[in-house]
Amino acid sequence: MATVPKAKKPKRTPPRSCLGPVADLEQHLPAEWWRKLFNALYVKTDGDVVENNENTRREVDFIIAAAAIQPHSSILDLCCGQGRHCLELARRGFKNVSGVDRSRYLIRLAKKRAQTEGLQVIFKEGDARNPRLQETSFDCVAIMGNSFGYFSNKQDDEKVLNTVGKLLRPSGQLVLDITDGAYMADHFDRRSWEWIDEHHFVCRERSLSADRERLISREVIVHDEIGVIADQFYAERLYTKESIGKLLERCGFRNVRHHGSAESVSDRDQDLGMMARRLLLSADAPQLPAKKPRGKLQRLDVTVLLGDPRLPDQVKRGGAFQDEDMETVRRLKDALAELTQYKFRYLDNHATLDRDLTDLRTDLVFNLCDEGFNNDPFKELHVPAMLDALELPYTGGAPAALAACYDKGLVRAVAMTLDVPVPLETYVRPGDQGATLPSVFPALLKPNTGDSSQGITMDAVVSNEKALLDYLERLRVEFPKRSVLVQEFLTGAEYSVSLIGNPDQGLRALPILEVDYSKLDPDLPKILGYESKWEPESPYWTQIRYREASLSEIAQQQLVEHSTRLFERLGCRDYARFDFRADARGELKLLEVNPNPGWCWDGKLNLMAGFQGMRYSELLAQILQAAVERLGVVAKPQAQSAEAAQ
Repeated sequence: MATVPKAKKPKRTPPRSCLGPVADLEQHLPAEWWRKLFNALYVKTDGDVVENNENTRREVDFIIAAAAIQPHSSILDLCCGQGRHCLELARRGFKNVSGVDRSRYLIRLAKKRAQTEGLQVIFKEGDARNPRLQETSFDCVAIMGNSFGYFSNKQDDEKVLNTVGKLLRPSGQLVLDITDGAYMADHFDRRSWEWIDEHHFVCRERSLSADRERLISREVIVHDEIGVIADQFYAERLYTKESIGKLLERCGFRNVRHHGSAESVSDRDQDLGMMARRLLLSADAPQLPAKKPRGKLQRLDVTVLLGDPRLPDQVKRGGAFQDEDMETVRRLKDALAELTQYKFRYLDNHATLDRDLTDLRTDLVFNLCDEGFNNDPFKELHVPAMLDALELPYTGGAPAALAACYDKGLVRAVAMTLDVPVPLETYVRPGDQGATLPSVFPALLKPNTGDSSQGITMDAVVSNEKALLDYLERLRVEFPKRSVLVQEFLTGAEYSVSLIGNPDQGLRALPILEVDYSKLDPDLPKILGYESKWEPESPYWTQIRYREASLSEIAQQQLVEHSTRLFERLGCRDYARFDFRADARGELKLLEVNPNPGWCWDGKLNLMAGFQGMRYSELLAQILQAAVERLGVVAKPQAQSAEAAQ
């Protein structure tokens, strides 16, 4: 007789506490229960439905028919879970499919499954109320599998639909699959239990909320040897055919269509819960609102902060401002002069900066002082700190973001928590003579803190232990108080991603830049080091070029997604640049994050804007506009003359 293999037993951890009998389920319901529920246990308890291939095929059939999508259509599965609809669409030949979900576990699972099958789908974490995607960029947004109505108040459900309306193109379609509230209110199982595998069973109880608008559920999950492993509560709003139709129309959706109901197939054929019977709907995207004409407004007063050309600057060529630096400032002023909606003044005397800022009355400070206070790069964050203390609104990163990104090892650690690939690395503290150094070559050495490629030269790339120890000693002499990073040297293609905007108002990616090393002397290591920025006679200055990246669409989207997550987590604002490089196998890994990247006319940021056909002045205008939107700066109406008033 054949034996059935047993399910893998979990580690013997102490059982979790159970509340026991509960008189009122609603009193124990966390307001944001959805933040923690969707994990490996969810896939297990609901797997009979949400992992059922027949359910997925039927639901994707509905999406295709209701929205009339084509293989080239841009499709978003909002609240995508483990990505089952996205993956099925990709299997059927749809090329531009994205999925967003709040659960990091489910997004990781979706990415893993896509990679295993070789399917090209973009998955990202995000809140359905504000997924931080480009507006009017999707032909279809689908909210499937009963994923609508989780929030504790109706206003958040309305926010989701308003967001979907903004994401859809004018001809776009919403496809919605939600529980049939009228049916569920009368037919829910008050108590049930079932085995979900050989060792786990789940006990459920349900009740209506006090206002009878939500169904509250409790699940107690038990392992037959360990005991209770979860006691959790969740809820869903019970929309009827009429109430969901009215909500969609209130959010501007047109031509709301009802496509009947759906009943789920279950591998266990027991308690289907909220998936027992669902409503299927679709609707046309809202019409774009007409822009209201505005009267004449005063120009915004903008104060531009710059480095001090009177002071030494150890980062710059020759340790001071040179003619090319003054030319950079001149070109900046010429470009800003084209922005007639602003009037600009400039502050660059750091000896009087504290007094000047104290007396300043301005709408916005354009902080371009990336040299740092008194041209000390370690004091770059001091400038926004002064502005914060004086309550002056400004562009770019706050002190915390600048401090975090100045520490390359810290940025690497943050990136790892966000599943952004990073190089292998060893951290060497100042004066640490007993550090275990890596034996994998080639390797790259650089100061853990620093700016403008200080300490990163052609000799920083080492191919043996002696060269590593020699350059490590050199860095200790030049930068005695700084820790040193020893990284694997990435030998593949190198790219930069620039984002403009802010998470709450929307982030826009410029065309991705690729570093062109093809003309560089093949005997030299391919690296963008100090020589490429500050030594005009160096081959790194004369032989390296930049071009628009020729990456596949999916690879570009992945880099932008990594950059977007880092932008938000590190607290970047208005604009930032992210540098990546591929290893020998082609895996793209993060090099560094620049929260207030170089703004000069010949820098990477403006080169990327140029790939898009954008003028230098237009790039600067976009950065200013991002800060204006984030801060809510409003231009005042022009005062009417006496004649005009008459």
